[in-house]
Amino acid sequence: MPTLAEVVAAIERRYDPRLAADWDSVGLFCGDPSAEVSRIHVAVDPVEAIVDEAIGTAAQLLLTHHPLFLGGTESVAATTAKGRLVQRLISHGIGLYVAHTSADVARPGVSDALATVLGLQDIRPVPPDVEHGLGRIGELANPVSLREFAIAVAGALPATRSGVRAAGDLEREVRVVAVCGGAGLDLAPAVAAAGADVLVTSDHKHHSSSETLADLGIALIDASHWATEQPWVAAAAELLAADLHAAGTTVEATASTTVTDPWTLHAHSPEEL
Repeated sequence: MPTLAEVVAAIERRYDPRLAADWDSVGLFCGDPSAEVSRIHVAVDPVEAIVDEAIGTAAQLLLTHHPLFLGGTESVAATTAKGRLVQRLISHGIGLYVAHTSADVARPGVSDALATVLGLQDIRPVPPDVEHGLGRIGELANPVSLREFAIAVAGALPATRSGVRAAGDLEREVRVVAVCGGAGLDLAPAVAAAGADVLVTSDHKHHSSSETLADLGIALIDASHWATEQPWVAAAAELLAADLHAAGTTVEATASTTVTDPWTLHAHSPEEL
């Protein structure tokens, strides 16, 4: 059975913390490096429901994509919701490791998993001259309309209340698709230059979306932030279990399927446009 330090080393071979953005918070947040690990639980968000799962699965390590304290903190006392999560993790002997932008730029990483579930072929980084770019671009086996593609994206991603939105001519042909897990609209100029017909990402804003349509001529798909990153969870669990097995150790890696998207209702307009 490997130690937490050995598991962390395996994680960092996949998701090198040196590649994380300088503003990011990645790495081992809590846990005893000498403790033995037999089970890892993987999820997008370090929230209460996920900590409950980690405890319920008897995991010794929780691996999440999103940091618990992205902006830093001066206390983990149980006087705040996040402080209480830290105390529960420690009291149950569970470490917390965060692979955020280090997993975004990894190959394969978050955007590779998103591209794969959307059925893209010949997946490559974007911007194309950056080896560890945040986005990926690829082709559909058969071109479809933007309307058909948006429906296919909604079916391929895990279901959320917010669903999937499309911006652009719904009858335009879509063949070359760019993706970025999480918020990636700032990649629009690069993916347009790379020949993308559409960019699939999340957290779109009104003005930047409108300007992208007008200035760059590409369509947009806006999906839930959580949903665009959730495909990475199963992929990461499988890769890490295989890596540790190849190293001569046996660790079970479980992938959370719990929806931690914060939106709980989508009320349709009385009259659809």
